[in-house]
Amino acid sequence: MANLISQETIDAVNNTADIVSIISEYTKLDSRGNDWWGCCPFHGEKTASFHVDPDKKFYHCFGCGAGGNVIKFVMEQEKLSFSDAVILLAKKTGIEVKYTGNGVRPDFDPKIKQIEQYIELYDRTGSMFHYLLTETEQGKGALKYILSRGLTAETIKKFKLGYAPQDRRWLKGFLLKKNFSRDFLEKSGLFSKNYPDVAFFSNRLMFPIFNRQGQIVAFGGRQLDNNPDSPKYLNSGDLIQYKKGETLYAFNFAKKAIKENKKVIFCEGYMDCIAYHQCGIEYAVAPLGTSLTEDQIKIIKPFVDEVLLSFDADGAGQKATMRAILMLRAASLTVKVIRIEGGKDPAELLVNFGTEILTKAVNGAILDSDFLLSKLGKEYPIDTPEGKIRASLAYFPYLDALQSDILRESCLDQLCQAFKLKPEAVKRDFNNREQARQRLNIRQPEKSNTEEPIRRNAELGCILAIIADLDKYSLIRSELTPDDFDDSYAKQLYTILEDCFKEDSLTLSAILSRCTDQRLSNMITSSLSGGEFSKNTEAAVRDSVRRLHRKALEKQRDRIMDRIKQFNAITKDDEKELARLLSEKMDLDQKLKNEF
Repeated sequence: MANLISQETIDAVNNTADIVSIISEYTKLDSRGNDWWGCCPFHGEKTASFHVDPDKKFYHCFGCGAGGNVIKFVMEQEKLSFSDAVILLAKKTGIEVKYTGNGVRPDFDPKIKQIEQYIELYDRTGSMFHYLLTETEQGKGALKYILSRGLTAETIKKFKLGYAPQDRRWLKGFLLKKNFSRDFLEKSGLFSKNYPDVAFFSNRLMFPIFNRQGQIVAFGGRQLDNNPDSPKYLNSGDLIQYKKGETLYAFNFAKKAIKENKKVIFCEGYMDCIAYHQCGIEYAVAPLGTSLTEDQIKIIKPFVDEVLLSFDADGAGQKATMRAILMLRAASLTVKVIRIEGGKDPAELLVNFGTEILTKAVNGAILDSDFLLSKLGKEYPIDTPEGKIRASLAYFPYLDALQSDILRESCLDQLCQAFKLKPEAVKRDFNNREQARQRLNIRQPEKSNTEEPIRRNAELGCILAIIADLDKYSLIRSELTPDDFDDSYAKQLYTILEDCFKEDSLTLSAILSRCTDQRLSNMITSSLSGGEFSKNTEAAVRDSVRRLHRKALEKQRDRIMDRIKQFNAITKDDEKELARLLSEKMDLDQKLKNEF
């Protein structure tokens, strides 16, 4: 008979594990006498019907009927077998796991053991990256950069920021000396699939990604040398211990503040999230991917009444904001939008103006309905009847997402006031919105706010020339990054090209399948069908790249000029910073003169 976990161990786990503390990691619980109540983490609900009895050590939901003990709860939440759930809880509570028979652990599902091993690997790697950043000569450049972005030594330590060395073979040698096997390391996600001795991250500022228990499970790395051959950010893909769509960056640091404030900020990236934390706004987290997911909403929903969105003001950021609003409202959450003024994102605001302005921006967040009506009022000619109905149709998906009839009625009245419409007419069109869309040839409500045709420009022309001859992609990949594009559609297509290239699927079919905007697909096929780039594609690409380079340098110089104009030198350090800015501006002037 196979060895099994002893009943002694199972009983000890059930008796010792604090069921309230463990379940509180997944949903907010409030005490009512000797019992605890909260919203059920197994199904969506607005009122607390999930009951935890700490004395009898069980839970039960009066809504969906889910119930069990602490082991069952962990099994369901973490998708583990019974034995692996017991082992996980035993480790949390310091209980020795004993087995029947000869006392040796049997070969259960190896998933939990692999997760433990890879977490140990990533933790050791993260500690070494942090040491290289803060204590070594080779990390000084990265440390200087991150300090220039306004982060303090305390923040750097808290988030365990690090530096991946330039030598791409160093990490493999270091980890082999720590007794990790070659086969284990090659499957870890830390090394190139094609060149297993070469580190995936090199010469990058490293952002460890933690799970909810504060263990390092993945990494993000920011480019430091502006190498045109590599993307600005590299991120770990999905791993056995990490699923980006089920993880929120900094949730381990933010969960206490989220529970206390009953709200959360979703922001765009690592630096924005860290900037909020340094300002004392510790309920900020960031989705790890292109957009917010349902699983990420489930993580925060039991703890919050209100969600604040802090995405970039560019096209992609606005699209992400709209999508997030609809998803969050469908989950019965109140949503506000933070407006960033004086910088392109919270991280830049922190550098330029300090904590006070960023805190003011959070306190001045506006309701999503106000944000949307203001946005639609700018996008559509609401002084015309057709503009008013198109703006209204673009607002209707928001009304659909609202889970309260009273709230929907209130927001509908707000729409009427904003666009000077009669409530009866708006209600008729809302109730018959599909027919109204068909009359105006509007196919999808979520895209009705971008029905304007895409205008061709030099940036889009450059990308289309590449798509016409995909062998030329190496030209643009080696000389540009997504940040060089102002046009959101060109940036979107460039990102699609890069994703296809990384997945070794750089084909027209793959590109078209990733185009979520039908107008972009139509533009591509129209350009190819008309033979627009049948000749001299390389010359067209080279000319476009040269122009984009110039624009990028000019933007960089203008940003420096703005800072110089606002500079008020008081101390010697201020004077040094001003001198540095002037020197940087002169270097850019010389580059523009020499290269163009």
